[in-house]
Amino acid sequence: MKKNMDCSITLPSKSTEERIREAAKRVFLEKGFDGATSRDIAEAASINIALTNYYFRSKEKLFMSIFEEMVQLFFNGMIDIMNHPISLREKIAELIEHDFQLMKENPSLSLFVMNEIHRNPDRMASCMGVMKQIHHSLFEEQLQKEIKLGTIREISATHLMPMIFCNIQFLFIGKAMHMKMWHMSEAEFDQFANQHKKMVIDMITTYLFEYEKA
Repeated sequence: MKKNMDCSITLPSKSTEERIREAAKRVFLEKGFDGATSRDIAEAASINIALTNYYFRSKEKLFMSIFEEMVQLFFNGMIDIMNHPISLREKIAELIEHDFQLMKENPSLSLFVMNEIHRNPDRMASCMGVMKQIHHSLFEEQLQKEIKLGTIREISATHLMPMIFCNIQFLFIGKAMHMKMWHMSEAEFDQFANQHKKMVIDMITTYLFEYEKA
């Protein structure tokens, strides 16, 4: 009697691939591309290097998949808010709130994206599609309309965007410094950060909407 031969092919385990990606994300966010090694990623995922290479072939390929994911995370929610049919004042507050929550949950994200673009400007190509969406967003239209109506101070989006985001992102980039300098606990920093967020909203909306007209 012939034995049945099992000719099936064992497919790669999705859970293993996801484990590698999650480990790589942690390692790259902490060390960047140059500082991270395949061994670091393998150890963080509790697997051997050969298996890491089997799934992603190279550190560069794995990094680019993580980098593109981080860029999407960084920008996607922002674009949704920019095209949301609400007033410009509400939209600015929502953009600040979104950035605050994103940085709170991913405090290394901003520094990671900026560092990697600075290290290799060609990586900016991953952001170009997003930049076009921002430039052609409802937010940009509303900004120009309000300027023409004279209801806000004349300002370009290239100046307004850093005002909105840098005031929040630096707060989390410098979290360890703030906590050390001002002797804050985690709970105290959270309270401080929430107060700072409200101040940023007030500062920017006051600058735009409540200025002295000549």
